[in-house]
Amino acid sequence: LAHFPRYLHAMEIRLEKLPRDPAGDSRKNTDLMRLERRWADTLQRRGPSPALEEFRWLLEELHCSLFAQSLKTPYPVSVPRLEKFWENHVKPG
Repeated sequence: LAHFPRYLHAMEIRLEKLPRDPAGDSRKNTDLMRLERRWADTLQRRGPSPALEEFRWLLEELHCSLFAQSLKTPYPVSVPRLEKFWENHVKPG
């Protein structure tokens, strides 16, 4: 819950930037949407798990990293890092 204000601020920043670079926003959103669909599909098939819950919060941090870099994240996060997390913690189970 402590991070919610930062997540909301990230959404505001993204919306402010969107009119200036809609193509850039769309490019960044492509990988994000793919990861979000993977998470949602797996959650629906398997049900909740600690790994899926952690991945969900990693997705929120990725939103900040991609669209509001100035807000920083508490730890490094990127599309490749989330892919690696998925392979090591979610996919096997």
